[in-house]
Amino acid sequence: MTRFFSIMTIAAALSMTAGLAVAGDTVSADKILDALKPKPGATRGLSTGPQQPVEAAAKAKEIGFVESLRNRKTRSLSLGERQEIAELAASKPKIDLEIQFDYNSADIRKNSVSAVQELGKALSDSSLKGSTFVIAGHTDAIGGEAYNQDLSERRADTIKKYLTEKYGIAGSNLVTVGYGKTKPKDASAPMDPINRRVQVVNMDTKTASK
Repeated sequence: MTRFFSIMTIAAALSMTAGLAVAGDTVSADKILDALKPKPGATRGLSTGPQQPVEAAAKAKEIGFVESLRNRKTRSLSLGERQEIAELAASKPKIDLEIQFDYNSADIRKNSVSAVQELGKALSDSSLKGSTFVIAGHTDAIGGEAYNQDLSERRADTIKKYLTEKYGIAGSNLVTVGYGKTKPKDASAPMDPINRRVQVVNMDTKTASK
């Protein structure tokens, strides 16, 4: 079974794409904010050629999918929806924060509360207002699949609850999803503690600019 679950992602967890991985000392809200902000030029604009209608349709589909996730319960997401979230998240701004939980529990360890507080400060910043964030729970490979799936979901839900209750972040802007042990950060060492995390991803549908 998973001993501790390191949480918080918007970094190279679902993929090796743009992002920031953080371990050890608590990372500052400013560093989290910098990792989550869409970078200039990172999002490709629509072309003016024949592909424009196709690109516009694809973007509209993506925005529609993200909107459909808002206000959904973690356990209501289908396997296909979880996979689609992972695929979209691969190219989005993200960060991995090391957050530990009590053994066999979704309770945040006291020494990890400060990391969640820094996340709350970052997500409260006006520059991210209106953005939809995915909080994705992950575990290491120790323990059964069903156990780890449930644990990853409960721990993602814990972070969401903390952010809504302590920082007033709208629950509809926080989409929680669990991946259990299916998407290790280090596939060559699936039982390594580095795989225990919750990923936070800015889905970057540009609602923040409205």
